[in-house]
Formats: sequence, C-alpha cells, structure tokens
Amino acid sequence: MAISYLLELVTPSSPAEVARELHALGRAEGLFDESVSPERLAEGAVSVSGSWLRVFGTSKPSWHVLVTDLGINPTVSVIFQPDKERDIAAAQHEMVRLVSGLLARVGGDAVLHRDLDQVWLLRRDGELSLSERTDIWPPERLAAVSQPYHRRTVVFSE
Repeated sequence: MAISYLLELVTPSSPAEVARELHALGRAEGLFDESVSPERLAEGAVSVSGSWLRVFGTSKPSWHVLVTDLGINPTVSVIFQPDKERDIAAAQHEMVRLVSGLLARVGGDAVLHRDLDQVWLLRRDGELSLSERTDIWPPERLAAVSQPYHRRTVVFSE
C-alpha cells in the first residue's frame, strides 16, 4: 500500500491556479523536470525524487474528520506519494520544500497530513503550527520551512 501525504487547502484559488503555482515553484527549485507541466500536475506527475503528485479539487462531507476535528473543509488538495523503492526521507524533504513554498504563494487555511493519521502542519488564520514530533520535523526539514511557525501537535480523534 502506498504512503500518501495530502496538503488540503481552503483557498479561493482554483485547482488549476494551485497547479500553476506548484509547477512554477517546483521548476524554480529544480524539483520538477521539463516533462512536468501544470496540466500534468492535474493528471498526476512525478518529481525528481520519484514522488507522484496530483492537484485536484475536493470537498468533504460534514462528518469528515478534517471538518469535525480541524474545522477545515478543503477546496483543493495536493497528494504526494513517495516512491517506496527510493529514499523516503529525501522525498519527504522535497515535499516540505514544495509545501512551504506553496503556502507562501497560496492563501487560506491548510493541513498537511499522512493518510489522516499524522498531522504534519496546520495553518489556520495565517498562523502556521508544525507538529512537535522530532521524527517528522528533524532540524534539516525545519530549515526548509520559509514561514514563521510555532510547534504544536495536532491529532485526529479516534
């Protein structure tokens, strides 16, 4: 089974606009090669680390854990699936670089989680909280976050 990380955004930006921002960022950072385009990100594309990414529109039902536990009903999601045959830590670092850059470009509330199990970060009303877990946020990964943040662990209910 693939490990999936989802960046869930509550934003007035469309999925196509988010894909354009992600594409520009990934190309500038050297994380996407020339085969990746905004249109490919809407269908699914592969980064230089081998992670599969896709940007898509979404809405959750009122009983969904994102809505009930975090008060977030996303409009756009970005899925990251690292290649299990390659360096997962490098893929996670790449993901954090992309997420941090995207949060600087796209406004609104956001949550990055792994399979509705671990909340890596939460942005609410412009305030960014990163999990206190040092296995998720070692110093080199923290250094990739470009926004001011504080540490606070957010968990989903059982």
